[in-house]
Amino acid sequence: ENEEVFKVKKSSYSKKIVKLLKKEYKEDLEKSKIKTELNSSADNEPPLDKTGHVKDPSQEDGAAVGEHGEDEMDMESEKEEEKPKAGGGAFSNALSSLNVLRPGEIPDAAFIHAARKKRQMARELGDFTPHDSEPGKGRLVREDENDASDDEDDDEKRRIVFSVKEKSQRQKIAEEIGIEGSDDDALVAGEQDEELSRWEQEQIRKGINIPQVQASQPAEVNMYYPNTYPTMPYGSSYGIPYSYTAYGSSDGKSQKTDNSAPFKTPSNEMTPVTIDLVKKQLKDRLDSMKDVHKANRQQHEKHLQSRVDSTRAIERLEGSSGGIGERYKFLQEMRGYVQDLLECFSEKVPLINELESSIHQLYKQRASRLVQRRQDDIKDESSEFSSHSNKALMAPNLDSFGRDRALYQEHAKRRIAEREARRTRRRQAREQTGKMADHLEGLSSDDEETSTDITNFNLEKDRISKESSKVFEDVLESFYSIDCIKSQFEAWRSRYYTSYKDAYIGLCLPKLFNPLIRLQLLTWTPLEAKCRDFENMLWFESLLFYGCEEREQEREDVDIALLPTIVEKVILPKLTVIAEHMWDPFSTTQTSRMVGITLKLVNGYPSVANAENKNTQVYLKALLLRMRRTLDDDVFMPLYPKNVLENKNSGPYLFFQRQFWSSVKLLGNFLQWYGIFSNKTLQELSIDGLLNRYILMAFQNSEYGDDSIKKAQNVINCFPKQWFMNLKGERTISQLENFCRYLVHLADTIYRNSIGCSDVEKRNARENIKQIIKLLASVHALDHAVAVAGEHNVKEFKSLVEGKAT
Repeated sequence: ENEEVFKVKKSSYSKKIVKLLKKEYKEDLEKSKIKTELNSSADNEPPLDKTGHVKDPSQEDGAAVGEHGEDEMDMESEKEEEKPKAGGGAFSNALSSLNVLRPGEIPDAAFIHAARKKRQMARELGDFTPHDSEPGKGRLVREDENDASDDEDDDEKRRIVFSVKEKSQRQKIAEEIGIEGSDDDALVAGEQDEELSRWEQEQIRKGINIPQVQASQPAEVNMYYPNTYPTMPYGSSYGIPYSYTAYGSSDGKSQKTDNSAPFKTPSNEMTPVTIDLVKKQLKDRLDSMKDVHKANRQQHEKHLQSRVDSTRAIERLEGSSGGIGERYKFLQEMRGYVQDLLECFSEKVPLINELESSIHQLYKQRASRLVQRRQDDIKDESSEFSSHSNKALMAPNLDSFGRDRALYQEHAKRRIAEREARRTRRRQAREQTGKMADHLEGLSSDDEETSTDITNFNLEKDRISKESSKVFEDVLESFYSIDCIKSQFEAWRSRYYTSYKDAYIGLCLPKLFNPLIRLQLLTWTPLEAKCRDFENMLWFESLLFYGCEEREQEREDVDIALLPTIVEKVILPKLTVIAEHMWDPFSTTQTSRMVGITLKLVNGYPSVANAENKNTQVYLKALLLRMRRTLDDDVFMPLYPKNVLENKNSGPYLFFQRQFWSSVKLLGNFLQWYGIFSNKTLQELSIDGLLNRYILMAFQNSEYGDDSIKKAQNVINCFPKQWFMNLKGERTISQLENFCRYLVHLADTIYRNSIGCSDVEKRNARENIKQIIKLLASVHALDHAVAVAGEHNVKEFKSLVEGKAT
């Protein structure tokens, strides 16, 4: 009971195999002409299951489902199994004596050997009847003995009728779970494959433990089973096909079962050994060992070289690891420093912008106040002297500008008193310096301020300066000092230039220094006489030699352009604000200083001179807009009859002269920008906008004679001589044609006025005509000069033209 028993469930799929084996068995019997006798087993024998054990009704598949299930399983057992058949004669008696094995027990080698001996004795005695060893031939006895039948045809018919009339229990379960098909083969096909595979694995495992003598046993080993399994093959219960052959056939002895383990009999024949064979084998073995030794030696050398290379790599990496660690530490420190610096600037830059806006507003208010005062003075004088010419056209309560005379009169009296006081002080200052003789009314700039305005201006300026000094009072020096910040980035540049370059620090430095430089330039303005040159300031000197190291400079080193970039980003925007809100084009001093600083930037900094530079374009545009605004708003030329201007001490005459000379002064200030603006732009502003529009009208009302020639000489002196040096032909520039015609008309008028006069007056008139020819030649109006000389019979034309420069 404790021994291991194999229980394999036979499926209905074995019915087909049994039928096929029956057919093959019958063909073998016909060939060998041996009649087989089939004996049915005893009817009183208890029913057996598929493994040969006594069948337990409680273990059947249909036991739990009632009487109908039991009948169905009995019918299946009858279809799948047959009654075991026993051999007859003396051999049957011999087998019965060996029926000592228990069900499921595998016979050992001694038992099988004894069975073979008895079988051989039965053959010698001639009392041997071939038994039916076809697997699946026998079948188990049904519980109902009356239902058993040996007729295979009746059995087949009964199975067909049963499957048609009534479904099996497995088919019902299959329909309930949704498996298609009513045949039991479809239900157990997958299960049979799994069982077959499991049986093969178990047989292989058990076959390993069986001695090899068992492997040579014939297929008829199934004859030696106990009486419980008469003539039943060992493997038939597991569905293993066996091949059958008749006794005495030619190939019956060589045929083995499928699960046998054949082995090859060792051959006793040996190759004769000779000395040459031994030498050859030893030589081959020696050559093989040499090849192996050579390969091992090469591998050994390779490993040695790899070891040397690895040692060198380790030494190199260990030597460089210290530098990488220092570099990492330095870059981390720089990262933290830059973050702190940017956080500091994010808090302080708005304060710097506010202070810069305040100082610009202060200067703008002062400049606007001076311009507005000059405009009011012109309006006051024009209103005062216009009554001499158009009293009848004026309303009784309005002045020439349409203002209420009663209200305006009170403010005008105070302004007139202040204006006259300023002029008196300027006149006294000229007398003390000895410049009274050369001075002309209108050439001086009325930029004098009252003490109250000066005091208020200085107080506000000092307040802004004090606030600017407190911007970084709560900050460490390393975060606002240009020298400290510069030293940090210089250390980075000198130690790790590659990472410095990859981080584009050269492009970031101008923006980084921008707030600090603007703070130092807060009160800087080139319009003042005491203004300090920005190239002498501390920030400029500190950054002048940044990036200049002993090693060779790269051509694409952006640090070389650090100062030009700062000038472009800081100085030019500062000058743009000054030009737009602080510069007075009527002031010759301010204009000269603005021109000087502009020429310095253009000549000293190539980036500023670049026409594509946006900051330069914005600056030049601001200058032009300021000049056009002055031309439209501040220039005024009064028109008086000649009889009003005859009295040279009268107010209208003095006002007319002052406006004329202020216009000539403005013309000269405009033309100081020669070399900065294009000739076309300057000629449009100075000649078309000022000379032809205002100054020529004043020439028409001027006295013909020495005064007109003097004025024309001053106008021509304002023109750049470069305009006339490269002109071709005898004509001057087109914009000066009206001025040249006036000079020709002036010469004719002087000549006509000299007719009938004294010789002295005629001689003076002739000298004036020669002077006019000389003026025409100086502006390259040679056609007009030749015409005047020919008309007035001036023979010294050549000498006058050659001496035009003098």
